[in-house]
Amino acid sequence: MLASLTLLTDRAAAAEQVDPTPRIAIISAYTPEWRVLKNAMSATRTEVIADATYIVGQLEGKDVVLFLSGVSMVNAAMTTQGAIDHFKIRRIVFSGIAGGINPSLSAGDVVVADRWSEYLESVFARKAGAGWSVPNWLGKTLPNYGMIFPRAVGIAHPGEREPEKRFWFDVDPTMLETARSVATKVELKACLKPAVCGTTRPRVVIGGAGVSGPAFIDNAEFRKWIYDTFKANLVDNESAPVAHVAYSNHIPFIAFRGLSDLAGGDAGENTENELEHLASDNAATVVKAFLHALPAQEPSERRPGEASK
Repeated sequence: MLASLTLLTDRAAAAEQVDPTPRIAIISAYTPEWRVLKNAMSATRTEVIADATYIVGQLEGKDVVLFLSGVSMVNAAMTTQGAIDHFKIRRIVFSGIAGGINPSLSAGDVVVADRWSEYLESVFARKAGAGWSVPNWLGKTLPNYGMIFPRAVGIAHPGEREPEKRFWFDVDPTMLETARSVATKVELKACLKPAVCGTTRPRVVIGGAGVSGPAFIDNAEFRKWIYDTFKANLVDNESAPVAHVAYSNHIPFIAFRGLSDLAGGDAGENTENELEHLASDNAATVVKAFLHALPAQEPSERRPGEASK
């Protein structure tokens, strides 16, 4: 009984905020993605909560908390909510790598999407003759890839009998404009392996869609379907679930993603292993310029992405 009471007390204490300062959450998925940002921070201290390490300090003159979400949608949602629960989070920024979907993009480019979708929130349909059958009561779906029929995610809100149905989570328009204002001013690293990534100079691309899912995509046909169905520029594992958590907590969100590969559209083998540092460093370069230019005042509380469903 005493052990149970102690456990309950520990859990209650763990839910308390550990820092009163309003901060920007800066998130990366795994170690190569946060290296540049971590090294650029000052006045740091570390908080370890539920096996997640949160580095508190300053970056480009802004109060931030930097942490790794872990790769995957569940990890990203869990650690982001953890940061919101324990810190006074006023904005959320993701910095990391992704696979390029839009055929006009190249490895090394940094893409800042204006909206995100969880593209494998789907119905896996049953076979029906030469086609597929989706129960009508499951609602509207997007064009399928075989048995996979994407549909909106349901989001519960207090006082509403039915969940909100949502395909897209918009990034914060004010932060997007700040990103746009620095896009042409940053100098990205060029790829030093032209045999791997060609000779195209990396650039910052603002706007367009991004999608996230639990799969590592390295398939040309599936890549084309994502592009045709969602008009997506890029695909990753974490941005959309973080955008989802931000939406549910009324916190502005934006993601900066450097392209490490072309998700199956590469001329040869997948290039992520060779280009992850180029892609993550370029994303971090844009994030630092963005933070430097970001107005210091706190954003008003509102739900991001109200317009897009």
